[in-house]
Amino acid sequence: MTEAAVRSAFHEQARICAGLGSPFTATVCELVAERLGRSTAVGRRVLDWPGDPRPNADALPLRFAGALHARARRSRPASVAEAWPPARTPADEVLWRAIETALNETGDFILAWLDSPPQTNEVGRSGPLAAGLLVLADRFGLPFDLYELGCSAGLNLNLDRYALDLGGVTAGDATSAVRLTPDWRGPPPPRAEIVVASRRGVDLNPLDATRPETAERLLAYVWADQRDRLARLEAALEIARAHPPPVEAADGADWLERRLSPDPAPGVCRVVMHTIALQYFPSAGRSRVVAHLARAGERATPEAPLAWLSYEAAEAPDADGRRWAELSLTVWPGGERRVLARGHPHGFALEWAG
Repeated sequence: MTEAAVRSAFHEQARICAGLGSPFTATVCELVAERLGRSTAVGRRVLDWPGDPRPNADALPLRFAGALHARARRSRPASVAEAWPPARTPADEVLWRAIETALNETGDFILAWLDSPPQTNEVGRSGPLAAGLLVLADRFGLPFDLYELGCSAGLNLNLDRYALDLGGVTAGDATSAVRLTPDWRGPPPPRAEIVVASRRGVDLNPLDATRPETAERLLAYVWADQRDRLARLEAALEIARAHPPPVEAADGADWLERRLSPDPAPGVCRVVMHTIALQYFPSAGRSRVVAHLARAGERATPEAPLAWLSYEAAEAPDADGRRWAELSLTVWPGGERRVLARGHPHGFALEWAG
């Protein structure tokens, strides 16, 4: 990609961050887009990025922003911590000097951070997933076997251990330190009980939720001025240390073909789910996931149903330019697909269609 494409990617990410309530990260991305030069090894690496830097591809701006947030959380260098939330946002010149200091003094750390794609494991997305599970629980009255694709540290596999208020319908563990109350519009989902019989997930580069370095990485990818998200993630990590989600390192399509048997499992509803993950699969991998689900669905019965629950970015922005996520549910037998809701990509708001 060209340098112009890289700068354009940072401008695009700035617009996304501003629209999703992170003016600080938007400012960081704008400053990088306008001012980053080639005087440092990091600057040369970023501006000569060999892949696709856009937010929906290599997500280069989020890699960069995550690295800086990680530096700020460690107070190395101190000037970065002083310019980063929870400190008051300084003037652009002061903020840019702090960024330049980080590039000059901690370049090796930032270069290594750029090697890996961002992993946010946004816990807020458990809200939309739980709403979809309520639809299935109401229809079938069965416990769930959960299979999550692209699950990072697997925090959303613990969704039944969170306190959920979905349009006035409560679910999960009312005593949980993780409380999810998305802004809800439209009718509520069905009142039912979410019972998880088993849970498992896959990621190309899974993170062990019990390790301190995992917490450091995940927290760094949360936008620094979104303090509620940071607190929610810290609480979810505490739960995961007590209840580690089983996550395997593998290609998602390979794993699904191996783990999801085409043979039905009576007495349980099997659910394949993912949130803002399938878009990062190669096209061949996405096709294999769809094909395997269809094969397994052919043998599903009302006593052994199969469901595909997806919370992914809509194909196009709405009339106001917002890029919503769509909560879709496909159920076998029958293979009927419905869009249940659309909402904030982090799961903080849902417009329910049901």
